[in-house]
Amino acid sequence: MIAHLRGRLFSKQPGQAIVEAAGVGYDIVISVPTFTSLPAEGAEVSLFIYTHVREDTLALFGFLDRNEKRLFERLITVSGVGPKLAITILSGLNPERTVAAIRAHDHATLTLIPGVGKKLAERLVVELKEKLEDLAVAPTTARPVAPAAEDVLSALVNLGYQRPAAQKAIETAVEKDKSAGKNFDDLFRAALKVIR
Repeated sequence: MIAHLRGRLFSKQPGQAIVEAAGVGYDIVISVPTFTSLPAEGAEVSLFIYTHVREDTLALFGFLDRNEKRLFERLITVSGVGPKLAITILSGLNPERTVAAIRAHDHATLTLIPGVGKKLAERLVVELKEKLEDLAVAPTTARPVAPAAEDVLSALVNLGYQRPAAQKAIETAVEKDKSAGKNFDDLFRAALKVIR
């Protein structure tokens, strides 16, 4: 089984990365948080890998963060949650918010994720609430990174971008140019450049 992979990032797009190692290109399914944290194409990358084997498929799921992989492995133990849905869950909420929502029995937050209905949200809470003690949770108080950040985030989500990717793009844009965060138009343009 492949548990870790290091090589050159051949290509990346939301949901997929191809990593070339020893002349072989590995097609890896990734979450949105992993995608937004990947380096530029051509750079070296190191991913934690979950190898999913079934009679008809062999699929690799990759994570930059070890805790994200560990949460993924817990999610797929829940009945009705396969690897693809687990990646969707991790793309809809970052690992810290997912863990916090499960621990807090916050079904409303969990059902915001595409593919997670009320029954599945309840099952996630029941089956995982006791199994997440070892996964660290960051404080859930989200602080706006700039005055215009909330409006820009809302605009990007309305355009169809995933919330975690939009948040990361805004943070990156503000890091590059602190003054961009004061004005909606400037921050919106800067975030669009990052997210594309």
